[in-house]
Amino acid sequence: MKNIMMVDLKTQYDKIKTEIDAQIHEVIDSTNFINGRKVDIFADNLAKYLKVKHAIPCANGTDALQIALMSLDLKPYDEVILPAFTYVATAEAVALLKLTPVLVDVDYKTFNIKVQDIEKAITDKTRAIVPVHLFGQAADMEKIMLIANKHKLYVIEDNAQAIGANYTFEDDTIKKLGTIGHIACTSFFPSKNLGCFGDGGAIFTNNDILAKNIKMIANHGQAEKYYHQIIGCNSRLDTIQAAVLNVKLKYLDYYCEARQRAAEYYNKNLKDLEHIEIPYKAAFTNHVFHQYTLKVKYGLREFLKNHLKIHNIPSMIYYPLPLNKQNAFKDIAKTPTSLENTHLLCDEVLSIPMHTEMTTEIQDFIIDKIKNFNN
Repeated sequence: MKNIMMVDLKTQYDKIKTEIDAQIHEVIDSTNFINGRKVDIFADNLAKYLKVKHAIPCANGTDALQIALMSLDLKPYDEVILPAFTYVATAEAVALLKLTPVLVDVDYKTFNIKVQDIEKAITDKTRAIVPVHLFGQAADMEKIMLIANKHKLYVIEDNAQAIGANYTFEDDTIKKLGTIGHIACTSFFPSKNLGCFGDGGAIFTNNDILAKNIKMIANHGQAEKYYHQIIGCNSRLDTIQAAVLNVKLKYLDYYCEARQRAAEYYNKNLKDLEHIEIPYKAAFTNHVFHQYTLKVKYGLREFLKNHLKIHNIPSMIYYPLPLNKQNAFKDIAKTPTSLENTHLLCDEVLSIPMHTEMTTEIQDFIIDKIKNFNN
């Protein structure tokens, strides 16, 4: 059996090696390594793909979140609502700006922010909501936007794990994730659905004023060189990474479809196992499966994880400890609602290999070992 990986970036690269290498060599020959023309080309292509007015590249997904928050002119101790079950970067960006992370529970089925708990957490200090489209499927954006509009709050979509996914509104309108909130952020970390060969990120908005602020903040607070209007930071997407992403963007829909096919195959073969619950897909999303995450029941997760390891099958726990129990946030975060689902999921979730190069041979091997464990 071929070496099984959580994400097979080498085989993905081999298939487009000629295109990638040519683009990288063009950048090297031009020596325009910073703010080269390919960065602008990628930004334009990404905006067209998403059908959003502004796509602003930056250095990484965490910077994207921080810059997005900075652009809103929030004040220290203003409150930002986000899910307790997510990667630390979502809350980290909030805390770095001396804002207060307000952690709410997630839906047990979808892993995404529990809409009913958002309104319960709103106070006179609340300024923004950060829904995370976790593992590749949409949070319920239509309901979230209704709440935000009612209370005059900003919405920043954390779309680091679901670029390429769609959201379907009740009137059957379809929009790409990252184009619904006031601002959205994504990451181009290599293992993402659209990943570069290092670090990278981007910020999206349809608001011209916010776009202007975001561009200045990411460029030392300047719109004109050496004239600094606001306090900013230095967050740029390297030209070589933009060149790589320009190639891979052409294949993003294919990559999403490949992940969906692999997920369907897993679903078909794992759906009837007593100790396993396969991923739930909400009706309003097409789910692009950045991760394929099982729920392992009856306290058997560590046994299954070790069983897979014996057979050289990797697996990951995203995430073993909720944000409210992290030392970094215990004194600064607020938890106004029960986090029952979050705590339960931290004990049950297990992600198994999922990527664009999955074969039925690899999947059959993984499925067989999971079934053998179940027996």
